[in-house]
Amino acid sequence: MNALTKELLEKCAHESHAGLLTFPQVLTRLVSFGVESYFADYRDQSTTYYLSSNEAIRIPMKMPYIEIPNEFNRDGVVVAIRGAQSDQVRYPQFLELTMLAGCIGYVVWITGKQVSYFGRQGEVHIEHFPGE
Repeated sequence: MNALTKELLEKCAHESHAGLLTFPQVLTRLVSFGVESYFADYRDQSTTYYLSSNEAIRIPMKMPYIEIPNEFNRDGVVVAIRGAQSDQVRYPQFLELTMLAGCIGYVVWITGKQVSYFGRQGEVHIEHFPGE
């Protein structure tokens, strides 16, 4: 991975984490960098981006200090998703809401146009991109 791609990914990650970008804006940027999926790992406090060239970059991202419950509340995750889709919720609040709902992280499958949200005990909620 070239230094410019790494720098642009880090900038995008930090701007998203600060609530400066919407989810569609993030996706547009990531696609332009060659990202086909990424994994936001709440427990590891990082996001790993996977490029179509089979390269990956892990970016440490400080997460809110929230004790993630053992129980996965699918409805709570969906509320956070709908808030983000309507731009009523930006990423900092999205993190809090999904963590409180028992989510430990998620994978955005850009090329597959869906997101998989994970609970502590293997639960998975799959959310397709709007309009898909």
